Amino acid sequence: MQIKRWVAQGFSGLDDFAFVDAELGEPGPGEVTIAIEAAGVNPADLKHVTRGGDPAKLPIPIGYEVAGRIAALGPDTTIASGGGAVGDPVLAFRIYGGYATAITAPAVDVFARPAPLPVEQAANLLLAGTTAAEMLDRVHASAGEVIVVHAASGAVGAIVLQFARLRGITAIGTCGERSDELVRGFGGIPVRYGDGLLDRIREAAPGPVVAALDCAGTDEAVDASLALVADRDRIVTVAAPARARQDGFHALAGNNPDSARFRDGVRAELIELAGRGELVVPMAGSYPLTDAVAALRLVSEGHAGGNVALLPESH
Repeated sequence: MQIKRWVAQGFSGLDDFAFVDAELGEPGPGEVTIAIEAAGVNPADLKHVTRGGDPAKLPIPIGYEVAGRIAALGPDTTIASGGGAVGDPVLAFRIYGGYATAITAPAVDVFARPAPLPVEQAANLLLAGTTAAEMLDRVHASAGEVIVVHAASGAVGAIVLQFARLRGITAIGTCGERSDELVRGFGGIPVRYGDGLLDRIREAAPGPVVAALDCAGTDEAVDASLALVADRDRIVTVAAPARARQDGFHALAGNNPDSARFRDGVRAELIELAGRGELVVPMAGSYPLTDAVAALRLVSEGHAGGNVALLPESH
């Protein structure tokens, strides 16, 4: 099968990205070929490249999550959620090369896509969703407690808010001035960034803040977290690993084996919640697959205002 896909031909960043022709072979045992209808765009897609690595591995396919339909199944192969037939709607996460018109992926990473779940949301559900679930799990938050979520209107933060609401946890969500309603709509209490942040969080909180979840990575967010939460085992970041090492709290990363196991284990639950409408992926919009560089630049700079999907021309 002839496909088009985005690859990184070097480690310098977006300037090294290229949209190339490729040949996709038939899926083998335990593999599924997916005709892609939407690909999720995440900052991790660029970070994966700019970390550098072995030049022998170039070119590197880009993209960790997709939604589409089964185009072919390998011999004696069923998908992770069971069954699977050509034409079935699916989504996949922890795959490589999602910025493409089609991909062959391990069947253990492919799940049936619930009919009510829009394809753009499906393509953006699992990276942010599994990260959010792990953050909340790592700080041991439970019903009746108060937590603070930094960058609460972002892709991960908005899902943390929804998990917190489902579990009876009160979440203070720090955000910019244009995101108050989004944070409030997902069950959080919005608090603006900027001078006086710590005092505003304390004023808004209906009780002691017992945990802090940082999706922002700024010194402002980390300093406020350290001031609010005495137990550093209940502070976690996905955006400030250097501060985590310096100040003795948790930094999460999807390539950590423990994180990978946890995230793999919650995928089915997240899909079920999203299929029932209990978990919504906030979307900022979509780009044609040919404009992947512009989409990834927007998302990586933190200005998207929601999730972004790439759509092949055939969709």
